[in-house]
Amino acid sequence: MKIWLSKDAASLALGGDEVAEALAAEAERQGVELTLIRTGSRGMHWLEPMAEVEVDGTRHAFGPLEPGDATALLAGTCDKGQGPTEEIPFFAAQTRLTFARCGLIDPLSLDDYRAQGGLAGLERARALGPDGILEELNASGLRGRGGAGFPAGIKWTTVSKASADRKYIVCNADEGDSGTFADRMLMEGDPFCLIEGMAIAGLACMAHKGFIYIRSEYPDAIATLTEALRIARAAKVLGDGFDIELRIGAGAYVCGEETSLLNSLEGKRGVVRAKPPLPALEGAFGKPTLVNNVLTLASVPAILTEGGAAYAGYGAGRSKGTMPIQIAGNVARGGLFEAPFGMTLGELVNEVGGGTRSGAPVKAVQVGGPLGAYFPPALFDTPFTYEDFDAAGGLIGHAGITVFDESADMVAQARFAMEFCAIESCGKCTPCRLGAVRGVETIDRIAAGDAAALPLLEDLCNTMKFGSLCALGGFTPYPVMSAVRHFPEEFQPAREAAE
Repeated sequence: MKIWLSKDAASLALGGDEVAEALAAEAERQGVELTLIRTGSRGMHWLEPMAEVEVDGTRHAFGPLEPGDATALLAGTCDKGQGPTEEIPFFAAQTRLTFARCGLIDPLSLDDYRAQGGLAGLERARALGPDGILEELNASGLRGRGGAGFPAGIKWTTVSKASADRKYIVCNADEGDSGTFADRMLMEGDPFCLIEGMAIAGLACMAHKGFIYIRSEYPDAIATLTEALRIARAAKVLGDGFDIELRIGAGAYVCGEETSLLNSLEGKRGVVRAKPPLPALEGAFGKPTLVNNVLTLASVPAILTEGGAAYAGYGAGRSKGTMPIQIAGNVARGGLFEAPFGMTLGELVNEVGGGTRSGAPVKAVQVGGPLGAYFPPALFDTPFTYEDFDAAGGLIGHAGITVFDESADMVAQARFAMEFCAIESCGKCTPCRLGAVRGVETIDRIAAGDAAALPLLEDLCNTMKFGSLCALGGFTPYPVMSAVRHFPEEFQPAREAAE
């Protein structure tokens, strides 16, 4: 009997290892020959720990499981069946390109990876050479999946054409936004995809060394990547004068910003650098450096395999390809949902996510992490694209969606954003370092009914937005001002005092 069981961190947190131990013990007791394959997650977190059993050649999902379900699962009488995994509506509605193998294969089996199309992109990249790789990447329209949405082809071309004796590829795996987990899932569930993407980047940019900068709070991802890199070296997947090293950060939020990350990578304090010079020309150790996040680099193998034009055929407008969207918070069906750009926010929250877990009406959805704007249901017709979210006063960021029901206190949420910035500021920029502290005080004044505090808050936000070197201070106004704009009744005591 063959069973696939997720060992994703979400599954482990909910008892995945205990379920595995129970299955092994029960199989031995019953004399059942069991092959238990630990995989990444299929992304349906409300079903974790989730196991899959092959029935007539099709994998069927069971979950959420407890150790006590082992006997019934082995006997074929478990009442937690969800049907064929890929027919579950949440999964069937997806277009999986970046996450095509996650949850399907043993993350550390290079044979499994190859059998599911892995390394085809790298083989084609070696045949195309740097100019051919860049041509495909530019044709794909891929934009950075880490938040800014900057065209990947422009960044790669800048590094490739730079003249230097050494160049670097740096993967930003410092996934610090609340409500985001796609980077972790990819690294735990399909690490060879990231390694392949970085190897292709090394060829395109003629780089000699790659670094994966990962936060220490991801021990399972670190262990999986460490072993995957060993396997990749032994199998000559890494070569052409290019190798990858893991660097583990201490978890400072600001180190998710590329120049702070580079400082930390070099053993310095994690503070932002002024630009210019751009990292693409003078980055790690003063050399041209390509900095992309996990999802950007992991999108590249599919682009090289199928071609840039095929990838660009997905999406809407200038938002090309698919986006792994992370649905979290007070939601019935939380997890990872990969789809082409263009679905509306309402479809993602109500149809895919199933509305709130509490059953109460949705009050707000924050998109883009703790510094993203709050969207009320009145804006649920906004298409999920970079351009449409920008026009609506928000940002997609790392594509984390956090759902709140009607019990949420939006004044408290605005305060949280300012307090978060005050705590996480590296101290480099005065607007961020002091503005966030004053912002918390100002929101407290608003909550107490101080009429003069409302216009002061707007002035503070404008100062932070246009006076900070990095996204931390620059984006903090999004959650604060969207809360004020879209939920004015909650700031009513101050408004009434002003009148």
